[in-house]
Amino acid sequence: MLMTSSRRPQRPQRSSRHSRVEQSRPGRAQSSRAKAHRGRPANAVVKRRKHSIERPKLAPRHESRTDDENRTGEIEATSVNTALLAAAAIAEGESVDSDAPDTSDILYGRHSVLAALEQERSINRIWVTSHLRYNVKFHSSIEAFKAKGTVVDEVSTRHLDRVTSGGNHQGIAALVAPYSYTELEVTITNALAATPNPVLVVTDGIQDPHNLGAIARTAEALGARGLILPQRRAASVTSAVAKVAAGALEILPVTRVTNLARALDALKAAGFWVYGAVSKGDRALNTVKFAGPVAIVIGSEGKGISMLTRRHCDVLVSIPLLGRTESLNASVAAGVILYEITRQQREKTLELSSKDDVS
Repeated sequence: MLMTSSRRPQRPQRSSRHSRVEQSRPGRAQSSRAKAHRGRPANAVVKRRKHSIERPKLAPRHESRTDDENRTGEIEATSVNTALLAAAAIAEGESVDSDAPDTSDILYGRHSVLAALEQERSINRIWVTSHLRYNVKFHSSIEAFKAKGTVVDEVSTRHLDRVTSGGNHQGIAALVAPYSYTELEVTITNALAATPNPVLVVTDGIQDPHNLGAIARTAEALGARGLILPQRRAASVTSAVAKVAAGALEILPVTRVTNLARALDALKAAGFWVYGAVSKGDRALNTVKFAGPVAIVIGSEGKGISMLTRRHCDVLVSIPLLGRTESLNASVAAGVILYEITRQQREKTLELSSKDDVS
């Protein structure tokens, strides 16, 4: 009798995960490739796979850029900023005037915008928070401009942050027309007509907008009749300058000249004495007697007054310092000198008035 086993036939065992991993180890693959290549001669050329992808060659980097490329980059940056501004306005549900001139500027800050409103400067658009719009100082002026056709938008603080590129807007901003500079002849004529002892401030190469704004604010506060700027290699009147000036630029006339040396000669011909502020000058500030029309020249932050400008100054004055610091900030030096001039003019006014009372 044939005996059969009740056990089922065993299936062939599968290779375990560890064995598969061992078979796929790179060491064994490399050894198999090495065996295959043993029989090849040393000068044999190994063909690439047909489906291999070659990487594209990158363009070489240019260390220096031409002027045309720089101008193109500036135009692209301007278009990007305009696109960001448009996107920000659309996000708030507002329309953007695509025909707005590129030379327009955004003025922000309570003092700056309020001064522009009071002086009735040309304003195309006003962004303001709902809280500030109905403020006693702003409400009547904003409504008056709105009646003239100025677009007034109530926006959020976040939207103002985008419009002013993170500036300290204090809840209000305005899209204004380009700043209108005054001609040099008009500045001289108006200054001499306003007072027999006018003071004009001339800057030579001030490039920091904050310094220029501080000088303008101090000059207007201490009674100066005008600010003269060089057109080249110097800061101009921008929103940043106007913000620091805190409304002074709406009152103080600003003149831009192409040739500063010629402008100083024109001031001398009109009867002005030109004083240059330097760290080490011919005369100390407290020994100078300022009389008649005066023009004060303030140099740049690092180099000071240029040699050409020095030659066109009548007197070089310096501020006596007691500490180890060799010089002062440009805006601080302008404030000290302007205050000394104002002090002397007040003393002369008091002397004249006292003589009239005695007589």
